[in-house]
Amino acid sequence: MLRGLAPVVDRASRLLVLGSFPGEASLAAGSYYAHPRNQFWPILGRALGLPLADWPFERRYRAVLEARLAIWDVYAGCRREGSLDSSIRDPAANDFEALLRRAPGLRAVLFNGRTAGRYEDWFAGRGLATRVLPSTSPAFAGMSAAQKLERWLEAIESLR
Repeated sequence: MLRGLAPVVDRASRLLVLGSFPGEASLAAGSYYAHPRNQFWPILGRALGLPLADWPFERRYRAVLEARLAIWDVYAGCRREGSLDSSIRDPAANDFEALLRRAPGLRAVLFNGRTAGRYEDWFAGRGLATRVLPSTSPAFAGMSAAQKLERWLEAIESLR
């Protein structure tokens, strides 16, 4: 059974980005979105006007928190070979109620891909604005990097 990463969150967080489960590169690094071809950090950096992809992870996380954002995954653990969401077996959901207690001002959730988006109803049912966005993973090739960037920037701007 693989175990996920701790959330990047604090009491001031207003917008949560939820992925599905860290890929092999992220688990090995112990850091979110560590695969060099994942577009998450370049996209978020563009939205915040910061060169996040060039910074060490701890500095990225500080910038995320300063921007009142949070990062986590829908699954606390699972069985999986490789990094594809389609390979996830026996997933165990994270404790979202505990997260809401840690971030009482949370207003919105962006889901990084359809697998994470399966939890949209749970958050919407608690009054949070939600949006399922195209996965920033290099494995999702159904949309260009420019198209992903456009969708993510619009969502971040409208929900932040």
